[in-house]
Amino acid sequence: MGALNHRLDWNLLRTYLVIVEQRGISRAAAKLCLTQPAVSRSLQRLEAYLGVRLISKRTPQQFVLTPAGEEVYRIAGEVQGAVSRLGVGLAAGQGDVSGLLVLLTVSRIESAVYDRCLAEFHRRYPRVELRLEVMRSSDIIHSLLQKTASLGLCLSRFPVAKLEQTCIFPQRYALYCGRHHPLFGVADLGLADLLAENFVSFSSDQIGDYLSPLTIFREQAGFRGQIVATSSSLDEVERLIFAGYGIGALPSHLLATKSNQQRLWRLPPQQGVADVDIYLMWHKERVFSPLESAFVEHFLAFMSAYPAAERLGLAD
Repeated sequence: MGALNHRLDWNLLRTYLVIVEQRGISRAAAKLCLTQPAVSRSLQRLEAYLGVRLISKRTPQQFVLTPAGEEVYRIAGEVQGAVSRLGVGLAAGQGDVSGLLVLLTVSRIESAVYDRCLAEFHRRYPRVELRLEVMRSSDIIHSLLQKTASLGLCLSRFPVAKLEQTCIFPQRYALYCGRHHPLFGVADLGLADLLAENFVSFSSDQIGDYLSPLTIFREQAGFRGQIVATSSSLDEVERLIFAGYGIGALPSHLLATKSNQQRLWRLPPQQGVADVDIYLMWHKERVFSPLESAFVEHFLAFMSAYPAAERLGLAD
C-alpha cells in the first residue's frame, strides 16, 4: 500500500470522479476538454494501479459501478474535498478578503436585484475574483456535499441533509407555446385543449429529480402527448418551445417582458403548474474563508432587503 501511495497519480482519481459524475467516457471527455481515448486510458491505468475493476456496466442506457468502484468514488470525493479546502484554510489564517470566489449556479438567473448585489460586492471587495460556474442543480448539490465547492445557487425541493439553504428566488412554472406552434395567440383555451400536445422538457423533469413537480403535474392532469425534445439548459428549452417542437413549462417571471411575450404564449392553467425555488446552499460543516463569509453575509443581507417579487423583477 505504501508503494501505491507513492505512484498513484491524483489526476487519475480526478478523472475518475468526472467519469462517474458525467456517467460516461464521452461526457467526461467533453467536461475535461480531453479526447475519449485519453479518458479511457486514465480509467484503465487507475484500475491497473488499484488491481480492481471499477465499472461493471457502461452503455448509453446504463452506468453501474462495482462495489470497489463505489468505494473508490467515495474516497476520491473525500480527497478532492480535502484538497479544495487547503486554500480555504490558508486564506482563513491570513484573514484577508481577497482571492478567488467560486459560485456554482444554475443558468439564467435574471434579476436586477441580484445584479446590483454582485455590483455592490465588487465595489466593497475589489480584490476578489468571482467565478460563476453554470451547472445542473444535481451536480451543484453533489459538489457541495462532497465539499469540493463552497456555495451554490440551485433548485431544491426539500431540505438536503448536511446542507444549509436559504430561498432566494421563489419560482412558479407555467405552460407556454412558441410563435411557431399552432396554439400561439389562440385565446380562451382550457387545460383540456392541451392534453394531446407534445412536450419540451428539462433533463431533470422526471420522477425523483429536481423538476419532478412538472412530471407529476402532467401525469395528474392526464397529458397524453410525448416528450419530443429535452435539454438541461433553460435557454435551450425556451428555444425549442419557441421553435414549435411542443409546449413546455418555464419560470413565469422570466417571460414577463414584452419581447418574450412576442415569442411565447402563456397557456392555461393561469395559476401556473408548480413551484420550484432557487436556494443559496452550502455545507453545514464547511469552514468558510474570510472571503466566503463576507460574500454570504453580504448576499443574504442585500437580497433579504427586497421582497421576493422585486427580486424576481415582478414589482411595479
